[in-house]
Amino acid sequence: MTTTARIPAAPITGLYGALVKRFAGKMFGSVPESIGVLWHHQPALKASMAFGQRLQKWDACDETLKTYAHMAVASLVGCSWCLDFNYFLARDKGLDLAKAREVPRWRESEVFSPLERRVLEYAEAASQTPPTVTDEMVEPLLAELGPAGLIELTSVIGFANMTTRSNTALGIESEGFAAACGMRPLAERPAVGSPA
Repeated sequence: MTTTARIPAAPITGLYGALVKRFAGKMFGSVPESIGVLWHHQPALKASMAFGQRLQKWDACDETLKTYAHMAVASLVGCSWCLDFNYFLARDKGLDLAKAREVPRWRESEVFSPLERRVLEYAEAASQTPPTVTDEMVEPLLAELGPAGLIELTSVIGFANMTTRSNTALGIESEGFAAACGMRPLAERPAVGSPA
């Protein structure tokens, strides 16, 4: 799928480029155009990829909750790349795909547990400008996830905001990761002001 990036992709060259191409080819079957866009500033690309990989190794918070939170941020911000990519990752991680595909319309969907709903609400509230997180939102999450789990979840939400907002600003859009695996499309987020 061709994106409409606002900066044309650069040729991915050199030793590091060969490693990136190999890793991307192994993971996706091809090199996403978005990597070529970010290739213009390799230190920024490396830093983002390194932090993203570190986040995936943390285990104080359930992987399912973190993935849904990232997808909620992507849906709220409008980052089709992150939403599609996290849906693809959900499949690879063995998560419930029926739930993952419903994240964009989580408020109307009946598939989520009370904890998952609290996480999705928290992810959206933390992503507002300014954030709209309340003590009433945090208390049950702190009780269920513990301090380390809540800090980890919040860090994932912060990282999701960095990547979703950067991709959206740069015009980086979905590259069809989910479709390439034959996965059903994601539910559409209801238009603002439309009835549920």
